[in-house]
Amino acid sequence: MTNILNETVELPCGTQLPNRIVKAGMSEQLAARDGSVTDELLRLYAIWARSGAGLLITGNVVIDRTGLVEPRNVIVDGERCIPGLRRWADTVHETGTKLWMQINHPGRVATVPFNRRPVGPAAIREPVPGFNLRKPRQLSAVEIRALVARYARSAELAVAAGFDGVQIHAAHGFLLSQFLSPLANARTDQYGGDAAGRRRMLLETVAAVRSTVGPAVAVSVKLNSGDFQHGGFTETESLDVAKALADAGVDLLEVSGGNYAVPAMEGVAHRGRAATTNGYFLDFATKVRAAIPIPLMLTGGLRTRAAMENAVAGGMDAVGIARPMAFVPDYPARILSGELEPTLPSGPRTLGYRPVDGYLQLAAHNHQFHRMAAGLTPQHTAGYGTVVKALTRIGISGATQAIIPRSVR
Repeated sequence: MTNILNETVELPCGTQLPNRIVKAGMSEQLAARDGSVTDELLRLYAIWARSGAGLLITGNVVIDRTGLVEPRNVIVDGERCIPGLRRWADTVHETGTKLWMQINHPGRVATVPFNRRPVGPAAIREPVPGFNLRKPRQLSAVEIRALVARYARSAELAVAAGFDGVQIHAAHGFLLSQFLSPLANARTDQYGGDAAGRRRMLLETVAAVRSTVGPAVAVSVKLNSGDFQHGGFTETESLDVAKALADAGVDLLEVSGGNYAVPAMEGVAHRGRAATTNGYFLDFATKVRAAIPIPLMLTGGLRTRAAMENAVAGGMDAVGIARPMAFVPDYPARILSGELEPTLPSGPRTLGYRPVDGYLQLAAHNHQFHRMAAGLTPQHTAGYGTVVKALTRIGISGATQAIIPRSVR
């Protein structure tokens, strides 16, 4: 098979990706206490800009200063953010690589102490034990429309700063994903009640973002294939959402899956074991391909060139690579050149409790981002010692984020 991963991809908006490999979003947690861009974040993206990926999608960039996903997320909520964002875009553009901003709101999974009053579609707590999650307050319809406007405003600021596109995060148990799930959304108004009502906020967000950035800027959505929980967001509902997103003019749909309770995106959907090494959500993505014509990107579990090529041969327009780039930052270039695939560390041993296993994986990989941001090379022995270091740093970041005012006056 010829290396079809080197082929260009043209999106409906006119954007052309130079190859089919995309760095998928991973939360960097490298912002300053006020949510602004730092030199450390730029150093990491300068490395990834030389990775060979045709497109880089940022990790969680939050649209609301009171709604952080994790400590040290980048916050984009006003024009004061533009100078730092422009430095970010310029850093990546130096290599000719494209950069999209992933915009997000955590909803009910906003964690204490720096999110003391989480909000969500309904007053239903995330079903994961832990002191750092609280029962959310149900958003009013007026507040929902205000959040839709915030998504659009953050997208507008990203484009003004030079970003090539935006990705709306509607997966992994965050706010828009919560609205889609019957387990989190028990509303009876126009934003709930049935599947059409539950997807209303997402579709309004897509429409608002598109209206703001215009037809020539790439607008993507990251969508769950399902919750993997009884009574949750199903594949059938996800297919219906995908069709609605295609009708709404989305340029690229990224297929993922899972949430805090069942972190399938971390490969631990099945009692701590990865579902597959050839793409966690490939079966569902194939169904989406048969249902809609817009470009599709599959992310999760793709670890070999053959698996990536097979995904593209099966109808995927792009493949998303995330965790491998924590340990081998030029992984895409190695895949595209046809050289021998590098060995990837397996990370910390799983414990059998899916929420904890997912978090340990995230911590181990996040530690590598911080090493690269400090000018160090990634560790290839990411055991529990690495996790302890990462959790200690995250704890300190969370404490200082909570104590020191985040607002910039």
